Amino acid sequence: MSAVSDTPLPASLAEIADDFRSASNDLKLQLLLEFSDELPALPERYAGRLDQLERVDECQSPLFLTVEVDDGDSPEQREVHLFFDAPAEAPTTRGFAGILHEGLDGLSAAEVLAVPDDAPMRFGLAEAVSPLRLRGMVAMLGRIKRQVRAKTAT
Repeated sequence: MSAVSDTPLPASLAEIADDFRSASNDLKLQLLLEFSDELPALPERYAGRLDQLERVDECQSPLFLTVEVDDGDSPEQREVHLFFDAPAEAPTTRGFAGILHEGLDGLSAAEVLAVPDDAPMRFGLAEAVSPLRLRGMVAMLGRIKRQVRAKTAT
């Protein structure tokens, strides 16, 4: 992987990244489990309707996501809402989804699109989880940004 960019993360995501970077590997795994436990369930309108969500094939466990973008005159005024579905027996995948939900949900479309693609590499998780698993989180972010772009295109 090339060097990590120096594009700043949104404050909500930067705070989470700082927590992970300052933690020991054991604590990183504990934090990941906490984010897994805190991942909100799908709202009723998506429950049992995974065909309406996008599967992220790069994840080692089945993970589905969708993005909703509020109406507004500009990407700066359009709030983004993220929804994920991942099995309870996939705590690492759910943890990554939980981090992205906590760090990005409620931001504007412009803020989400400005998140650098290498953001998942800034959590210091490479020492605690396999590169293959980290690739899943990078793929989640890519899908989120692609959906936001599609839903904000005029």
